[in-house]
Amino acid sequence: MAQAKLKIGIAGAGLMGRLLAWRLSEKGHQVTLFDSGGLEKPAGACHTAAGMISPLSELFHCPLPIYQLGMQSLQHWPEWVSQLEQATGTRVDYRQKGSILIAHPQDRNELLQFQQELNAKLGSDKHDQLQWLDNKHLRDLEPELDRFDQGLYLATEADIDNRKLLPVLLKVLKQNEIEIRENTSVDCAPKAIHTKNGSEVFDLVIDARGLGAKQQISGLRGVRGEVMVVETPEVQLNRPVRLLHPRYQLYAVPRANNQTIIGATEIESEDRSPISLRSTMELSSALYSIHPAFAEARVIETRVNCRPATMDNLPVVEREPGLIRINGLFRHGYLLAPALVIQAETEISQLTQATEQVS
Repeated sequence: MAQAKLKIGIAGAGLMGRLLAWRLSEKGHQVTLFDSGGLEKPAGACHTAAGMISPLSELFHCPLPIYQLGMQSLQHWPEWVSQLEQATGTRVDYRQKGSILIAHPQDRNELLQFQQELNAKLGSDKHDQLQWLDNKHLRDLEPELDRFDQGLYLATEADIDNRKLLPVLLKVLKQNEIEIRENTSVDCAPKAIHTKNGSEVFDLVIDARGLGAKQQISGLRGVRGEVMVVETPEVQLNRPVRLLHPRYQLYAVPRANNQTIIGATEIESEDRSPISLRSTMELSSALYSIHPAFAEARVIETRVNCRPATMDNLPVVEREPGLIRINGLFRHGYLLAPALVIQAETEISQLTQATEQVS
């Protein structure tokens, strides 16, 4: 007997909403996707982010569940990217070459502390995920980092070009003939989505609105993040590089066309005004300290947005009959989304089986 198919309404067309809509439509469910803005030019945190999938890097500051969910996501991203590319004929730049952590000689203790903290948290699970690099091995991986004597190599980490992924996801949603309601603000309830024009009934509603669900999720807040995009042919990195510093951390993520995304600030504010002078100076100074040729890089874009976060910075998945809320991915959207999508798929599969038994 074919599995029962559900009528599902998804609120929020950021990364989580698009992935859910794609995956559930592939399973034959009837999906309607709502968003308060336009999908061609998304304005949420998923559009601003650098697209790093870095469970080890995040483990230093985050509890073990973030790492565990991130490692699950790393299992799914390569297959999902391949499926999307085959379905749309459009390339999604996904790279799994690991990431490198460096520190200036005076900050060498930052590297040692990072290594010790990860070893303690990983225990017997560490294997070869964390590798200490001397100058030679560091330069073998990243010739441009010749100013640094040591580094740490996190071999399993990956990154994805979100500016390519999001349009590809939209393309596949249209191919799957998903009903899309743009520029539509909604309220979510069990088995119903309410708009200014009325209510629509579903078998299941999934609320993935980020800060749009602030009134429904206790303690949800926005955390401001700022990034810059610079362009220069003089520095060619092969993978994300993180600079450890006692006061702040900088990441530099290489992209196509000689571009590099640099960030990230983390400010307890929901202000979305343009990037501050302080942040610009700190990011630029840290980037210049990685390689002096960055001094002549051109700043071609600055991005500011607010990430939805809970009080403990852990994702929240709330369930009640007819409604699932997924939120609070904080700065870990691309790291956590596939694992949380799989959780939702599992619950929906159980729901369809229960529906079959009743019928």
